[in-house]
Amino acid sequence: MNVDPNITKYVIKAKIVTDGVVEKPDVVGAIFGQTEGLLGEELDLRDLQKSGKIGRIEVEIDTKKGRTEGFVLIPSGLDQVESSILAAALETIDRIGPCKAKVDVEDVEDVRINKRDKVIQRAEELYKKMGTNGKSLSESIIQSVREEVEKKEILSYGEEHLPAGPAVGTSDSIIVVEGRNDVLNLLRYGIKNTIAVQGTSVPKTVRELSKARTVTLFVDGDHGGELIIKEMLQVADVDFIARAPPGTEVEELTYKQIVKALKYKTPVNQYLESHGMLEELKEFTEKNNKGITDVNVETKEELPKQKPVKEPKQVDDSEKESPVIQEINDINDPQFVKNKLNELFESKMVEIYDESGNPIVRYPISDAVELMQGVKNASTIISGGVVSQRFVDIAFNIGVKSIYGMKMGHVTKKPEEIRVVTWEHM
Repeated sequence: MNVDPNITKYVIKAKIVTDGVVEKPDVVGAIFGQTEGLLGEELDLRDLQKSGKIGRIEVEIDTKKGRTEGFVLIPSGLDQVESSILAAALETIDRIGPCKAKVDVEDVEDVRINKRDKVIQRAEELYKKMGTNGKSLSESIIQSVREEVEKKEILSYGEEHLPAGPAVGTSDSIIVVEGRNDVLNLLRYGIKNTIAVQGTSVPKTVRELSKARTVTLFVDGDHGGELIIKEMLQVADVDFIARAPPGTEVEELTYKQIVKALKYKTPVNQYLESHGMLEELKEFTEKNNKGITDVNVETKEELPKQKPVKEPKQVDDSEKESPVIQEINDINDPQFVKNKLNELFESKMVEIYDESGNPIVRYPISDAVELMQGVKNASTIISGGVVSQRFVDIAFNIGVKSIYGMKMGHVTKKPEEIRVVTWEHM
C-alpha cells in the first residue's frame, strides 16, 4: 500500500464479504456513496480526500465460488476520535455493486506507534552490538538511547510538558504523582493514566485536569508527600489520596505495593480527618461547599445538607450497594437532565434511573463501571463524566436505553438500542 508518511497517522483496515462477484471500483464506489452525508460535511470522504486528510483507498479482494472477500485499507491523517468515527461508518455499508455485503473493521492501526517501536527496537539492537566500541561514544548519547529504551510510552503533556502516561488525555480518572520516575514506575506495571506535578508547585495543566477528571493523588510516604498533599488541596480538585508506605517513594514500589496503595486509596475528607488535619479539612469543606454532605470533626458523623443523598464513601469488596435515592424527577425533561448533568459534574457522580424515571442508585464516577454491572431495572444513566466504550458496553448489558454524559470518549461501537447524548448536544 502506498501511504504518504507525511499525512498518515492511522490506517483503517476493514474486512469485506459479498454474496456475489464484485470488482475494486464497486467497493470504492460503495464506500463513497453509502457514507456520503452520513457524518456531515466535516467528515465527508470526498472532501477529506481532496484536502489530503484521507489517502488513496486500497482494495485487496479475491473471488471464489461466487463470493468475494478481501480487505479495504484507508490511510487517515485525522485525529484518533475522527478516524474511529470514520471507521465505524464503514460498517453501515450493506451493499457493494449489485450484491449484499458485510463490512467489519478489524483494526485502526496507529502508524506512528509502529514507527516508534521500530526505532526503539533498532536502538536496542545497535546498543547491544556496540560492546566495547560504545565507549567511544559520548556518555550523553549512550544515556539518551538507554532512556528511550526504558521510558517507552512516557510523553510530555500540557503547556508545561509534564511527564505523563499515554492514557492521561482520554481517561475518566487520572493519578497525580510527584515526578517523572514515579510515572515511569507506574508505566512499568501497565498503569498509563498518570501525570507528574514535578515539585510542590502544582502546574496549571494539573489544576485544569482536576476540574473534569476523578483525581487520585499518589505521593511518597515522607514529609515531601505531605507537602504535595497540602499544596494540591489548596489549588486543585482532589478526590482520593493514596500514599506509599512510610519512608518509601512511589518510584521504588513493587507492583504489589502499588496495587495495594491504590486499592486502599482514601476519600480526601476521610484522609484529612483521620490524620488530624482539621484546619485543612475545614478549608477543603468550605472550598467544596457544593458537595452533598459535611463532616462533624468531633463526632465523626456525616451531616446531610439539603440534598437527599450522602457523599459516597469508598466502597470495599464486601460493600457493593449504593444509597438509594428517594426523590422522583422528570427524566424526560431536558432542562432537568441538563441541571442534573451540571450537578453530577460538580460532585463527580453517576445516577441510574428506572423506566418510570425513579432514581435507583448513585455512584462515584471512578467506581461506576464496576458497581453498575449488578443494577436491575436500569433504563437511563446520567453521568457527570466522560462516556467511554466500556461504560457503554456495561450500560447495554444491564438494559439501559439512554445515556447522558458531559463528553463522549473513545467510543467506536455503540449499540443501536442505546441513545447517547452529551452536554453540547442538549
